Amino acid sequence: MSKHVMARRHTPRSLAALDTPIVALTAYTAPMARLMDPHCDLLLVGDSLGMVVYGMDSTLAVTPEMMIAHGQAVVRGSQNACVAIDLPFGSYQQSPQQAFAVSAEIMAKTGAGCVKLEGGVEMAETVAFLTQRGIPVIGHIGLKPQSVHTHGGFRTVGRGSEAEQVMQDAKAIEEAGAFSLVIESTMEPLAREITEALSIPTIGIGASPACDGQVLVAEDMLGLFPDFTPRFVKRFANLGEQVDKAVAEYAEAVRNRSFPGPEQCVGMPKKDA
Repeated sequence: MSKHVMARRHTPRSLAALDTPIVALTAYTAPMARLMDPHCDLLLVGDSLGMVVYGMDSTLAVTPEMMIAHGQAVVRGSQNACVAIDLPFGSYQQSPQQAFAVSAEIMAKTGAGCVKLEGGVEMAETVAFLTQRGIPVIGHIGLKPQSVHTHGGFRTVGRGSEAEQVMQDAKAIEEAGAFSLVIESTMEPLAREITEALSIPTIGIGASPACDGQVLVAEDMLGLFPDFTPRFVKRFANLGEQVDKAVAEYAEAVRNRSFPGPEQCVGMPKKDA
């Protein structure tokens, strides 16, 4: 039995106090949350669901209502992991007050333990406003998917003079009161330096093994999202091929009338009867 199965649900405070690396994955549904929960410290209901679940080209059209619906499912399907929910694009950038209103609604309606938002120095005031009012926050710096159109697309961050700004972003978010920080697609030496400089845990995705934890999009890790696989993803399974094979076998069985058989039909004698 996993050592986590009988544990109480992780909170932001207990995550920050872990003496082993934080294990995090995205989750969008109750069945997947149930499978991942015994092994994960953190389940992130990421706005990546726009692409992974809904087939969108980016995360920009994701709404708070979508995040609430999927957040409710993940909280219902988990017992051990802390559940974090992304604040979607446009729901928090206007003002700290707007960010608080949407964060409070998301947490109240889902039972999640915290929210995550993208941004550095420019979002420090908002992070402080939230944390001072009882909203635990995970920050997100480096590559910020919600800002891809203004930052040159999906690319590695932190080369040359850009590194100083990323470090400033990290320190500003820590000082504002975030309890953890996601570092995405950032040059490894810089991600390592940020991790060493901060007192709060860092969670890497395409960053550094020195980070205090790691997160991946579950569908990438499981081989269920073949459209695009970032370099930093390691596939621990290729479930997409297994699904394709299973569906092909099902289709053939239906077409040749070998399914359903007597075993699947109530009122028909089984073959061995």
